[in-house]
Amino acid sequence: MWKLCTIGEALIDFVPMEAGKRLKDVVCFRRVAGGAPANVAYAYAHLGGRAKLITKLGRDAFGDHIVDTLQKGHVDVSSIVRTSRYDTALAFVSLSADGSRDFQFYRRTSADLQLGYEELDETAKDFDVLHFCSVALQKDPMRECHRKLIEAARRKQKLICFDPNLRFSLWEEEQALKEQVRAFLPYADIVKIADDELTFISGRETIEAALPFFFAFPHCQMVLYTKGGKGAELFTRTLHVKVDGCAVDVLDTTGAGDGFVAAFLYRLGEKTKPLDALDESDLEDALRFANTFAALSTRHLGAMDAYPSLAEVEAYSMKRSASHL
Repeated sequence: MWKLCTIGEALIDFVPMEAGKRLKDVVCFRRVAGGAPANVAYAYAHLGGRAKLITKLGRDAFGDHIVDTLQKGHVDVSSIVRTSRYDTALAFVSLSADGSRDFQFYRRTSADLQLGYEELDETAKDFDVLHFCSVALQKDPMRECHRKLIEAARRKQKLICFDPNLRFSLWEEEQALKEQVRAFLPYADIVKIADDELTFISGRETIEAALPFFFAFPHCQMVLYTKGGKGAELFTRTLHVKVDGCAVDVLDTTGAGDGFVAAFLYRLGEKTKPLDALDESDLEDALRFANTFAALSTRHLGAMDAYPSLAEVEAYSMKRSASHL
């Protein structure tokens, strides 16, 4: 099984206690640990894998809560740096009636953006797979920390996974976001793209038209294309597999995409094969597992607390297979 490392933001999500209201109208919130890289590490460990998170947190109560939550989820927190100079980032979330979200972030001077590569010891660089997103690519020193860690991982032939996970409200100019995403795409072996991100990143309207854009990058071996409740597709340079969505009662989609990535990497890691040795059956199994994991997580509020266990995913999959016989 692969040892996964994620790098980027960890923050506190304040999720509403009531759905269907605009953020300005929400009165009560519940505090939960979040941030896409943290969610991925937590979900991977929750399934039984070995995962660590590299980030920087304030030496404050919110940072303490994130560390405590990750430790309880069996995530390795030894590479989390703490500081008294900056605060842990916060995000307030509102939920529409269909479970979609709106964000308000408070992280312009947050601790995670201040992490320098020189603050990482050699144990932080011990992993098989490195996963990152775009939120923490806003500025240096964290952006440069990403670059140096990714380049070191590339030299050691580690697997690199990139989920842009676009958050437009964090960037003063959308063009700057696009430039950073495109600057880091060449590093990735696996790229995960959501349907509502495709055109912004690639300039193409359909995934079929966008594939030459992604596979023009020499390291890109696999593109994961998620379509929410409509399922997901996976493309390599020679194979294409897809799975349908799962019929679940959606309450909150927070962290579903992160759960998808974690579950997909977990299932691939179980197969103990290099990417180019995986066949169509291997890929479809991993894609279906990831899609089921993500769908089941939307039935509950939040991200980490909502992630299903391995047993729950397997039980649902067996029940669904039986219903199709």
